[in-house]
Amino acid sequence: MSADFLASLEASATRHETAAPGGPLVWHEWGQGEPLVLLHGGAGSWRHWTRNIPVLAKEWRVLAPDMPGLGESAAPPDFDIWDYARLLTSGLDRLIGAGTRYHLAGFSFGGVTSGHIAALDGREGTGRLRSVTLIGAGALGLRRDPVTLSSVRNKQGEARTEAHRANLAALMIADPARIDALALRIQAWNSDHARLRSPRLIRDGALREAVREITAPLNVIYGEHDAIAYPYMDERVQLFHALRPDVRMQIIPQAGHWVAFEAAEVFNPLLAGWLREG
Repeated sequence: MSADFLASLEASATRHETAAPGGPLVWHEWGQGEPLVLLHGGAGSWRHWTRNIPVLAKEWRVLAPDMPGLGESAAPPDFDIWDYARLLTSGLDRLIGAGTRYHLAGFSFGGVTSGHIAALDGREGTGRLRSVTLIGAGALGLRRDPVTLSSVRNKQGEARTEAHRANLAALMIADPARIDALALRIQAWNSDHARLRSPRLIRDGALREAVREITAPLNVIYGEHDAIAYPYMDERVQLFHALRPDVRMQIIPQAGHWVAFEAAEVFNPLLAGWLREG
């Protein structure tokens, strides 16, 4: 997939704006069928799902917002993670209707947010979620090694591109050969448009507590070499099975944190199969 593909994917979407405190949230929509909401990662945008949307939109009505304070969406003035979750569900209600059931999948910070949306669904007994899938999610109160990122501020041209490449290699993509022009373009656009610093919004262990309240079918995906989990992946496997013995969990070999991009050829059929099963 080339950088031109990204432009054509965006052009093929239906763009929506939903009202929120501080300014509108921007959503992109593809396909028809049962709704599937995709929440991107921290300092990201809907573009995190570039290699997944074309496949998933063949069977589902895919709705991918830029989350508040990221991408093209405005940030509310004062909020916590629960307010953040409610902002997204409020916007979603305007698009699909307050009683409509849907699938939810979230990557990284989007996974933590998805966990809180699903916890609200369980707490309030609405039963709207057909399933929730957490991908490369943190905030579990488990060990992780520090990740050092390069500053892109005040860098231009090739130096800026190489800083983005270094950050993708450090955090997002395990195999440097997978860091192509498309990955770099997405990373650069997302970085330029990020205003919310998601780590300040969530405390470690927040997702662990939220999962206890989830009643919807739960799926979990990690890349084997996810920088926020490796080499402590066994701790995540044990925790999720302890919290939810019925969890469906898959570790995708030789992939990193941005597993949906790096290993899309494995990720897409895996997620689609789970969604079909409910």
